Amino acid sequence: MFDLTPDPVAFSIGPIDVFWYGIAYAAGLVAVYALLTRLAARAGRRPELVGNGMIVVAVAALIGGRLYHVIDQWQLYRDNLPSIILPPYSGLGVYGGLATGLLAVVLYTRYLREPFWAWADIVAPGLFLMQTIGRWGNFFNQELYGPPTDLPWGIPIDCVHRVTPYLCETLPFETTRFHPLFLYESVSGLLGMLFLLFLGSRLRDRLRPGDLVLVFFIWYGIVRFGLESLRVNNWTFAGVPTAMIVSAVFVAIAIAVLVYRHRPGRPAEAEQNEADAEEADAEEAEPTGSDRSEPEPG
Repeated sequence: MFDLTPDPVAFSIGPIDVFWYGIAYAAGLVAVYALLTRLAARAGRRPELVGNGMIVVAVAALIGGRLYHVIDQWQLYRDNLPSIILPPYSGLGVYGGLATGLLAVVLYTRYLREPFWAWADIVAPGLFLMQTIGRWGNFFNQELYGPPTDLPWGIPIDCVHRVTPYLCETLPFETTRFHPLFLYESVSGLLGMLFLLFLGSRLRDRLRPGDLVLVFFIWYGIVRFGLESLRVNNWTFAGVPTAMIVSAVFVAIAIAVLVYRHRPGRPAEAEQNEADAEEADAEEAEPTGSDRSEPEPG
């Protein structure tokens, strides 16, 4: 039986506490940077764009993810509003981060006149890698757990971190273990990343720009839909967990787009022509050396 209940604080520097959640997030960003620069070079894109792009997208995803989480778990914040923005941070909502992060990618690629779908496919495996590493921050915060279980990988949750109906008054700490939903998402992220890397390397000739990111939304949506049934106190709409609705919509749209793009009778070169047109538009929009205005002498 697993008995460890971790401390969310990794270490302290004077009066400043450094939390494992932040360390997991930072470690995920470092790993994603290393992966994306390699994938960008392999795809013939400019790896030097990854660094600034990640800063823009990470900030946007942090804001959106935090907002989604606060709405999702409003009962934890309604009586203590400053805790929404003050440390220690207790969670991020993936769909909120995906929405604002995706918007940031669209705006960033348009600003640089880079093809969005090419970069979306580069970023997709990195999203899974971030999930694989970042979800361990939930372990140290003792959050993102499911109902009680007798499975050998069940985890204990301190009484102070319990939510209704899992309070220690009815489920004693010594004998109760819970489903580690954070672990399920972490393992799913690792497998999803490996699958996307496999598709991108072995089936490159059969893929069209945007296919990998569509597969990401299908994979993550299916996993999240299933795991959401194990969570309590969810943000709901008409009695249905909102994350389930969002997951179903994402999966349905992504599958429909994939089927349409790969339907029988559609010329394979059609998608390539669209990608070439997008690339040409980006290149034409970039000023050449002779087009750039020289500063006038003062």
